Amino acid sequence: MLIEFFKYQGTGNDFIIIDDRKELFDINDNNLIKSLCERRFGIGSDGLILFRNHNKHDFEMIYFNSDGRQSSMCGNGGRCIISFANLLGIIEDKCNFIAIDGLHEGIFSDENISLKMMDVKDVDVRDNSVILDTGSPHLIKIVENIESVNVNSKGRKIRNKEEFISEGINVNFVQIGEEINMRTYERGVEEETLSCGTGIVATAIALYEIGETDKKQLNINTKGGTLSVSFDVENRTYTNIWLSGEASLVFAGDFEC
Repeated sequence: MLIEFFKYQGTGNDFIIIDDRKELFDINDNNLIKSLCERRFGIGSDGLILFRNHNKHDFEMIYFNSDGRQSSMCGNGGRCIISFANLLGIIEDKCNFIAIDGLHEGIFSDENISLKMMDVKDVDVRDNSVILDTGSPHLIKIVENIESVNVNSKGRKIRNKEEFISEGINVNFVQIGEEINMRTYERGVEEETLSCGTGIVATAIALYEIGETDKKQLNINTKGGTLSVSFDVENRTYTNIWLSGEASLVFAGDFEC
């Protein structure tokens, strides 16, 4: 069977997206998903996304990490699937869709794609880090010189601590200065990625929570580009959270399975 795919990227975070409205793709075939995401022998991506119909909303997003396993919410993947929905003619400029963590809203334009994230209520501030869930679990660690950090080595060590090893955690290293710069070790990919949307959101909220900023709208730089986060906050509950930035189609093709 020949299956068409579309390769998208959002600030360097790249995804294979498949129009699976006929539900022909086997979501239990972890080996196939892993092989498609493999960068030397497959298409190559940080994850794979299925686009499916939903009886109450514009569509459903099903996300898999590059290790082949279905995973939690992906912010940049969510922005990419909004762009894909526009390409299919399912939406024009606004949408709502279901993902593993619930209902999301999206806004599409050629230059900027915005995704509304789930509310955040629990922020765990520790001595040397901040832990919170923005659809996926994240640990934020502030560093003095982000370029000198061995993200793969240090991120892997934290991700595999006994506290986190069963479910995993994404580890974000953040440098604060005239600009905010971030690098992320992603679970499921098990290495540094060029960008992480839920990590950007987690970083913005963490910095506000610990008093490193009083801004409720922040631009944060990653290796793959800059993303913007805005939110409201009351009684340490973060609502109306929006993640915004570029996302685009890279190429399309097909594979046989």
